[in-house]
Amino acid sequence: QKLMRLLLPTPRTSMLRINFSKNALCSQKPSSCDTFVAFPPTSPQGVVVFGKNSDRPAGEAQSIQRYPGGEHADGESVQCTYISIPQAKKTHAVLLSQIGWMWGVEHGANEKGVVIGNEAVWTLVEDEDLVTKRLLGMDLVRLGLERGSTAKEALQTITSLLETHGQGGPCAENDPSLTYHNSFLIADCREAWILETAGRHWVAEHVTQGSRNISNTLTIRTEFDLSSKGLQDYARRNFHWDDSVPLDWAHLVGGDLGDCESPYSRQGCGRRLLLEHDKKETLNHRAMIEILRSHDGGICMHGGFETTASMVSELRDGENACLHWMMETPHPCQNDYASQRVDAKNSS
Repeated sequence: QKLMRLLLPTPRTSMLRINFSKNALCSQKPSSCDTFVAFPPTSPQGVVVFGKNSDRPAGEAQSIQRYPGGEHADGESVQCTYISIPQAKKTHAVLLSQIGWMWGVEHGANEKGVVIGNEAVWTLVEDEDLVTKRLLGMDLVRLGLERGSTAKEALQTITSLLETHGQGGPCAENDPSLTYHNSFLIADCREAWILETAGRHWVAEHVTQGSRNISNTLTIRTEFDLSSKGLQDYARRNFHWDDSVPLDWAHLVGGDLGDCESPYSRQGCGRRLLLEHDKKETLNHRAMIEILRSHDGGICMHGGFETTASMVSELRDGENACLHWMMETPHPCQNDYASQRVDAKNSS
């Protein structure tokens, strides 16, 4: 009886985490992906360092792809993984880590020095069926890079498209039950934004110093800088939020704060590895690669879900000043990163 009490869902427990009636496979949610950013004085002066491990079903292929920017006529559309949406008038050249069956991408950079990585998150928001095909989080990564000249513009692109088209659809080629909401780390040489979503609602945290990381959990509590229109009213109606206290996003929308707060979760292990460089100006691209190769908490992942691709960037102000290192083979702990440029020149 004690064991059953531990297993049964409570009012504060996400039915996406424990669900005995539908999407049973989703109750065993995969732990995958870690994304990091470091600013001075954690990173060297004048350098912002970004890193992302993409953890996907074992054997799923990713490849490094480049797509040119361009001008587009009124009325053009772009076919994303599942749906077609209006094309932007102008798109940027991009360097991407693309899953073979998907239009969207796990992480990448554009010619303007913007980088983005996303994470799967599970929330209590069930306004729309996630099985319905809309935009994937990976589509939003690519769209943000193609359309955003700065981290802030990429943030605005993603949130606008999210509110207009929603998110949803199977996130694995051979497993229609794998569905989720998304969080994003969006950065350029001046700032970063942590964007966390639940359905069409979202909050964003502005980062300009120190370090920050995200894994597969909501991390933003009460101190967010931007949010979706109507979020407070939504919280009152659906989560009985009393506005006499600050709106705690992760607690209200995510429910379980264990992974967010535990020092032993992947989120906590990643945070600890970043803090080893706090105010030392030592977290350059080589140090970020070592973090991504770490097995602490499963950052370099092996097993049924594994790290299938990885990326590190040093972002600097100036034309062609940003440097990127990527790998399109599993397991950073066993393989080398290759230098990459968005324009393919000087890549090795």
